[in-house]
Amino acid sequence: MIHVRKNIPLAPFTTFRVGGAAAYFVEVSGAIELAESYEYAEHHKLPIFVLGGGSNILFADSGFPGLVVRMTDGGIKVSDQKIIVGAGIPLFEVVKQAVAAGLAGIERLAGIPGSFGGAVRGNAGAFGTEIGGVVAVVKTLDRNSGMVSEYRHDACVFGYRTSLFKENPHIIILSAEIKLARGDSNDLTRIMNETVAKREAKHPQDAKCAGSFFMNPEVNDKRLHDEFMKDTGTLSKNGKLPAGWLIDHVGLRGRKIGGAMVSEQHPNYLLNTGEATANDVVLLASLIKTRVRDELQVRLQEEAQYVGF
Repeated sequence: MIHVRKNIPLAPFTTFRVGGAAAYFVEVSGAIELAESYEYAEHHKLPIFVLGGGSNILFADSGFPGLVVRMTDGGIKVSDQKIIVGAGIPLFEVVKQAVAAGLAGIERLAGIPGSFGGAVRGNAGAFGTEIGGVVAVVKTLDRNSGMVSEYRHDACVFGYRTSLFKENPHIIILSAEIKLARGDSNDLTRIMNETVAKREAKHPQDAKCAGSFFMNPEVNDKRLHDEFMKDTGTLSKNGKLPAGWLIDHVGLRGRKIGGAMVSEQHPNYLLNTGEATANDVVLLASLIKTRVRDELQVRLQEEAQYVGF
């Protein structure tokens, strides 16, 4: 039996620490409770939003006028070279357990904020690794039909920061099975720790932000690729340039609007300096998109999801 609460502040459930209250709020850990939540929303004619770990989310200052369903726990089981993980488990916890078991393939995802389910949905990635590359099976609940289904890897349609589940919000991830390779636990621990240190060097990981705010765009202008190589000493990858480099290129590093600021360390991080409103963040993001478009003829697309606007 689910326990629905009213007028619950949403900011504490996000890494941005921004946003108003949910008119209705419930925490669930499996298919039965999730289905009950859908029935509750339908009975009361409420819009519904499913929340995971709260990264890559910006809730409106007015909050959400319907039912926010927060996925929690769901369990984690290591078996041979496979790990079955509930959607609500923190991604970093999955990485730690894989490394401890001597299983390789996701150690470079260490430190990415948010839940495992959210990572699968958005095909989270870093340092050349994407979670979609190790996903074998995803178990879901279809909001429209009420059916529990399983999707094999190829059916998940993983792409750059996207998947079948992101493109079809009515398909909610309950759990997933990942298949990893055998590795040396000591080596994997070293790589995991080095990865966390690299992330920390780019930006303090306890910063109030959504993580990378914009996706890295494809850029056709060879001049910009050449400038990037000259500036950083590294080649661009797959025709894309880092959004943070483009933001810095138009001089917006450190720019503030209200309590929202472009990070001095990592310009693709938009920070809540302490008193930011969602409106501050939206205005700052709009300024960035306009400047990059007008000055570089490149269109940025948010990786962060706006909810309640």
